[in-house]
Amino acid sequence: MSSEEQPVAASPRIGLLFGSFNPVHTGHLILAEYFATRTDLAAVWLVVSPQSPFKVDDPLLPDTERLALLRLAVAGNPRLRAEDLELTLPRPSYTISTLDALRQRYPTHEFVLLMGGDNLAGLPRWRAADRLTTELDLYVYPRPGAPLPDLTAFPRAQVMAAPLLDISATFIRASVRRGQSIRYLVPAAVEQEILTRGYYRQTP
Repeated sequence: MSSEEQPVAASPRIGLLFGSFNPVHTGHLILAEYFATRTDLAAVWLVVSPQSPFKVDDPLLPDTERLALLRLAVAGNPRLRAEDLELTLPRPSYTISTLDALRQRYPTHEFVLLMGGDNLAGLPRWRAADRLTTELDLYVYPRPGAPLPDLTAFPRAQVMAAPLLDISATFIRASVRRGQSIRYLVPAAVEQEILTRGYYRQTP
C-alpha cells in the first residue's frame, strides 16, 4: 500500500474536565474515568484552573501544589492527564481562552467539554458562550438536587448517566482542619501528601 493509500487516523477526541481541584478527590476521578472508558473519548484531561471568575473570593492552595496533587492522583492511568495549560494564561481564566490555546497547541485534537448540569444552566453567562455551545460537544452529568436546564437551548449537549459521589473539596478541607480522616475521599498518595505537607490545616 502506497503512502497515498494509508488511512488517515481519526483526530483523538479529548474530554476536558475543568476544576480548581482544591484538592482533587475520588468523585473527580470516578467521573473522569467514566468518561474516558465509557464514551467515545480517547482520554480525559483534568484542567487545573487558577481562579474561577465566579469564585474570586475562594481561597485556593497554590497552583503548583494543586497540580502536584492532581498528578499524583492520575499517575499510572494513561487515559487521564493533569493539564496545566490554564495556569500559564492571563487571569482570571476563561474556558474559551483555554480552548483556543489548546487548539493552537494540539491542532489535530478534537475537544469535548465535560460539565455538570448546574454549570450548563449557567453557561450562557460565560465569556463567548455562543462559541462554546456551537463549536463543542458538551457531555453533561446530572448534579444531585440541580435540575437540568432546557436542552433545546444546547443542541450539542448530551446528558450522560455518570456515577456521582456526594463528595466536595470543601468537606475534605474542613475534615483536614478538624483532624478527621480523609481516607478513601482522596487517593492514598494524595492523602499522604496533604497530611505530610500540612495542607488545609489552617482556617482560611
